[in-house]
Amino acid sequence: MTATLIWILVVLVAVGLYLSWTAGRLDRLHARIDAARAALDAQLLRRASVAQELATSGVLDPAASMVLYEATHAARQAEEELREVAESELSQALRAVLADPPQVDALREAPGGEEAAHELAEAVRRVPMARRFHNDAVGAARRLREHRKVRWFRLAGHAPFPLAFEMDDEPPAALVDRAA
Repeated sequence: MTATLIWILVVLVAVGLYLSWTAGRLDRLHARIDAARAALDAQLLRRASVAQELATSGVLDPAASMVLYEATHAARQAEEELREVAESELSQALRAVLADPPQVDALREAPGGEEAAHELAEAVRRVPMARRFHNDAVGAARRLREHRKVRWFRLAGHAPFPLAFEMDDEPPAALVDRAA
């Protein structure tokens, strides 16, 4: 009788430790998502800021400057639920404005244009990486949250279900090819 109680206690402690470890792992994944989202937000803000500086610098023609300025302003002011669309529109505007290599060459030849082009190339190169890190963390957390043990024992607590950040983040080819 005593041996049976000891074995039951050992099994309960082992199950408790396993559930505690799983809850801790899930908590670390949620913290990783928060950190990755902050990094993604910082990269998106940097890209929008650099693009807005370029739009207001007078280096581009007026029509291109207006298109780029409106897209950057919309991306910076977008509500959270519309942010993916606004950031995708900024990517499309960047590709439209910097579509052809002669336009990028003209940008680089302008006073201060080489630095602006390099800074913009770096900003548009980092956005896909930050988005990939965020979406990888979201995927790992979602896979863990789908396990029965997490659902049955409510190990996720009240944390919202993580959502990936889906956007068009393809950089302008003429800008990135020259930066590499």
